[in-house]
Amino acid sequence: MRRLILDHALLARGWARNVGLDIEGGTIAAVHPEAPAEGRERVAGIALPGLPNLHSHTFQRGMAGLAETRGPQGDSFWTWRQVMYRFLGSLTPDDVEAIAAFAMMEMLEGGFTALAEFHYLHHEAEGRPYADIAELSGRIAAAAHETGMGLTLLPVFYAQGGFGGAAPTEGQRRFINDVESYARLLEGARKAVAGLDDAVVGIAPHSLRAVTPESLRAVVAMAGEGPIHIHIAEQVKEVEDCLAWSGQRPVAWLLDHAPVDRRWCLIHATHLDTQEVKGIAASGAVAGLCPITEANLGDGIFEGVDYLSAGGRFGVGSDSNIEISAPGELKQFEYSQRLKHRARNVLAEREGQSTGRSLYEKALAGGAQALGRRIGAIAEGHRADLVVLDAEHPDLATVSGDRWIDSYAFVAGRAAIDTVFAAGKAVVRSGRHVNRAAIRARYARAMARILA
Repeated sequence: MRRLILDHALLARGWARNVGLDIEGGTIAAVHPEAPAEGRERVAGIALPGLPNLHSHTFQRGMAGLAETRGPQGDSFWTWRQVMYRFLGSLTPDDVEAIAAFAMMEMLEGGFTALAEFHYLHHEAEGRPYADIAELSGRIAAAAHETGMGLTLLPVFYAQGGFGGAAPTEGQRRFINDVESYARLLEGARKAVAGLDDAVVGIAPHSLRAVTPESLRAVVAMAGEGPIHIHIAEQVKEVEDCLAWSGQRPVAWLLDHAPVDRRWCLIHATHLDTQEVKGIAASGAVAGLCPITEANLGDGIFEGVDYLSAGGRFGVGSDSNIEISAPGELKQFEYSQRLKHRARNVLAEREGQSTGRSLYEKALAGGAQALGRRIGAIAEGHRADLVVLDAEHPDLATVSGDRWIDSYAFVAGRAAIDTVFAAGKAVVRSGRHVNRAAIRARYARAMARILA
């Protein structure tokens, strides 16, 4: 058993000093506020529960910055997607693992301690399955093992190229499975993560444009009690195409035709009408927001104020990994709402409430639900995931309590992170991952070959 004592920690009941943690097998066995220091390893600083990252495509970290050149006509998500298709065409399994490890390393350095990997790159470049259909799922699991990242693996079901069963395009051939091959992929993914501590496998129908109603029902039946994630209503064109196909908006169609409940995470859900806002909130599902990527792609602004007023749950993710920062995602979410409503501290619920703490605690709860794991709290029975802020950082040294989180989220950002524990092990010290040199060197070699 590892026995720590935290100078300061955010517990479910609020801030506490001299918090003793007993950690066994990567899980918090007991929490002792105001514990004596004798016999315990001191952790200096301000300890927060590690934030879950509920949506990522790790391979896209390798293409960050490659789509920032203006094209001959209006750029959009759809033109960005063409850059992505070209990039992934040459990725080998070794490349996928190297990029995933680098992205997970940056996530841990940036305040995320658990990841839901929305994994849709499955096959060889020509579209043929590897001899092991879950080869690339295994590479994601290997990257999680190397970095210490807690993993919820979401093999993606992607079968169509557009609404109404349109044929896939050439750029999508590495993603495609039918229901039968997807079942084999899911079985292989479960075997791939079997050696990881506390890993979860869920399912991820990619989007309504990538499935048919029949195949969606079939893959949802494979989920059991596990998490179900789906891209939904990210783009105006997606909404228009869904209306043309079904006569309904995407979220409305999903709520009417699928058993949406607490297992579900609706990624982006950017374009909602009033009834869809209320419908997601009432379902118990989580809205999976990726504010930095949504801004980078020009998606639009989520209906945050109305959704939270309706009691909706949310978490945040790094999606395309254009910039990896847990506090940065929370800041971008709040700032997008400030721009939309031309007001400040929009997402705090009441007068006198810290906006940073409100956002952080809601993202902890929503992220833990979306990942289907006991995470997101410094509490007995939860994975021992901690993000420890440097109490001597200039932006934190002269404040206390909720002001620490406000300064972390809105001012210092990831520069305030000193130590990160994943399953009770210190994987980041002095702001750098303990295996940074080797992971960075392998990533650099992979990118040099890919971009040559």
